[in-house]
Order: sequence, then structure tokens, then C-alpha cells
Amino acid sequence: MNTAPLFAAALLSCALSLPAQAAEHAKNPSSGATAVQLQPKAEAGNAGAQRELADRYYDGEGVEQSYALAAQWYAKAAEQGDAAAQFALGYMYDEGQGVALDDSRAIALYTQAAEQNHPGAQYNLALMYDVGEGVAVDDLKAIDWYWRAAEQGHADAQFNLALMYDEGEGVPVNDEKALQWYLRAAEQGHADAQFNLALMYDMGEGTPVDDREAVRWYTAAAEQGDATAQYNLALMYDEGEGVPVNDQLAVQWYRRAAEQGDMDAQYNLALMYDEGEGVALDDAEALNWYSFAAEQGHASAQYNLAIMYDEGEGTREDNKAAIKWYTAAAEQGNKDAQYNLAVMFDEGEGTREDNKAAIKWYGAAAQQGEPSAMFNLGIMYMNGEGVRTNPRMAYLLFSLCAAQGLPDAREARDLMAERLSRDELATVQRAAAQWQLDTPLPTL
Repeated sequence: MNTAPLFAAALLSCALSLPAQAAEHAKNPSSGATAVQLQPKAEAGNAGAQRELADRYYDGEGVEQSYALAAQWYAKAAEQGDAAAQFALGYMYDEGQGVALDDSRAIALYTQAAEQNHPGAQYNLALMYDVGEGVAVDDLKAIDWYWRAAEQGHADAQFNLALMYDEGEGVPVNDEKALQWYLRAAEQGHADAQFNLALMYDMGEGTPVDDREAVRWYTAAAEQGDATAQYNLALMYDEGEGVPVNDQLAVQWYRRAAEQGDMDAQYNLALMYDEGEGVALDDAEALNWYSFAAEQGHASAQYNLAIMYDEGEGTREDNKAAIKWYTAAAEQGNKDAQYNLAVMFDEGEGTREDNKAAIKWYGAAAQQGEPSAMFNLGIMYMNGEGVRTNPRMAYLLFSLCAAQGLPDAREARDLMAERLSRDELATVQRAAAQWQLDTPLPTL
């Protein structure tokens, strides 16, 4: 069988990380007093003691954990203007902890704390305006509150503010400002900011392309477990961008991303085992990782997995499995899979011979310019296999693949020319000259 070769694809993942989530309840500074010591002070109206006692109930520290009692004491402190208590109680309404979930009440409390310059409240309030939680989406208010929190060093706020400049939400796109805020968050160890910052250096957005800086920040994010950063870092070592080519390190980072389910990393790791780059050649391991990626819908992995079943590499030869995976890749538009699937139907390998199915898949591959598919489809039109004999279509297809230098195509084309009248030949030649790649083949 004339199978197409293994196909290698190693594409940079350019997906920005999503906005950071709400700031969670944070333990406030403590006096070190026990709940028993705090109780009389709290009952006497001391706001700090009320907030600390609420903290104890929230965390179950020295008392039985109770969100309901925590909410009651936070409320008493919040009424006296304690910003940390207002933030904590706002978070409880935001999450429905010890109180009924109430976005409007959360917004009111976050606003009170935010106006007292509480960075967590400013961030959470910005997030609610950003996503439209309990309030209409308002990008301008979101930016305002993100900015206030970001200026106080809140890393998630810095990241989300950068993202808004990056994507032009509420402000014109400004790559330089995005870079600035990603950098400030990244320097605080924010993994998503580190990834997006690396991507900007990698793509030259807001700064000249700088592969070394891209490697630096991909590494920082990768070491925190960011799978996409691990994949992109592996790719840099694989391609020698910003670092010398190092297949062993490429394999290491592909593996770490692959083990987290990144299908592109799974595919590239399989390819390394398939070709013996950075690891000993191992068809069984290649088959294993192609399978993981293929199950997630990676078309090239599906195609390569089909090849392995077709050729019996890393496993016993299994034409039915080959057909399954050729079909999966073919349905996603992989022209080599379409061609190989057509051949299997044409020759009855792993399935009964089916000329109509062969014509379907030869046609799909031919439409994408695959010359062998054009030639085989031309043969079917020439001989009337699964379709009525049609020397015009046969000439068209032979002419198209002859233009690509396919052996025997010119001879077959000239043979078909002898069966056509002068007018038919002129019509078909005009159709061949006008046909464009990735458009339906003419009907003649």
C-alpha cells in the first residue's frame, strides 16, 4: 500500500491564560489572643476583636468551625467600618458561606472595603464588574479597581489588568502596558503572568522578539506546573530557539506537559520516541503517546497512530484499527489520512472493497491537492470503477497531478486526450487552469 509518511507538527501554543479567579478569604493579622480571650472584647464592641473572633470561627482555630458564627462576628466588625471584616463578609456572601449567596450584598461590602484601599476587595470588586456577577459588565469600573489593587502589588489584579490591555477590553489594545503589568505579576511568581509574558517575548508583542527572555519566563511558569508553558519550553529546546537544541530537555518538558494531558505535548513526545530523538527509538512508547493524543482528537496523532497499526509498528498489524484512526483524522481534513483511507477502501484492506467510499476520500484528498489521490481518482473515472466512465474527469485529474510532477500522470493524461473531441479537450483544459486548491473539483 502506498502510504504517506509520518507527519510531524510542532506548533507554538499561543493561548493566553484566563483571568485569575476571586481572591479568597485571607487570614488577617492576629493579636495571638485565643477565642476565649477575644469573646469579652468582641461582646464589648471592639471591632478588631470581633474580626479576630470571626477569623477563629472561620478557620476553626481554638473553636468548633462555624461559617455562620464567623459571618455574625464579621458583620458586627464590618458595621463599625473594619475593612478586613467587610472584605471577609463580602467573600462569604460571594461564595454563600454561612449566609445565603447574595452577589449584591457582596458587591456592597467589597465596595466599602475597596474604598478603604483594601487590595483584595478592590480585586474582587473589579472581577465582579469584569464578568458581570451581580452587576452589569462594566469594563471601565473593572479596570479602575484592578488598577487600584495592582498599584498595591496585588498579583492577580496586575495579571487581569494586563489581560485587559492585551485583549482590548474597556481600553484600546496596548501591548506595552500589558507587558508592563504581566512583568510586575510575573516577578511575584504569578504563573499565568509568567506564561503570557513569555508569549509576548516569543511573539514580539509589546517588545522585540527575545527568545532568551521567552525561555526564561516559560521556564518559570513551567516549573510551577503550567502545562502549556512546559510544552512551549520543550518546543524551544526542540527547535533551538533562545537555547541550543537539546533533545533530552525537550523530551523532559514534553513529558511533563504530556502527563498533564496536553495533547500537543503527547503528540510531540510520541514523535520523539518514533524518531529516536532525545530518547531511544521505541515504537511501543510512540504508540502509547500517539494513542493519548489521538483520543483527545489530535488529527496528526490519529494519522500517525493509523500508520503504526497499518504497518504493524509497536503493535501487531491491525487494518481495522488503522481504518478507525485514518477515518478520525480524515474527518478532520487530514489529506494524507484521506488518501490512505481511500486506498484501503479501494483495495479492500481491513474492510470490504468499496469503490464509492474510495471515490469519496480520494476526492477529499484531491481537493486539497494530494497528487496520488488525484491520480487514483482519475484511474477510477478512466475505468468506470464505482462511477460511470468519464474521460473528461480522468483527463482533468491526470492533468492536475501531472502539473505536480507525478510519474505516469502525463502519459495517462495524453491517453485520455485521445478520447476527447477538440471542444471537450479545450473545455477540460480551461477547467484545469481555473481550478483552485481547496475548492470543489469541477463536474465535467
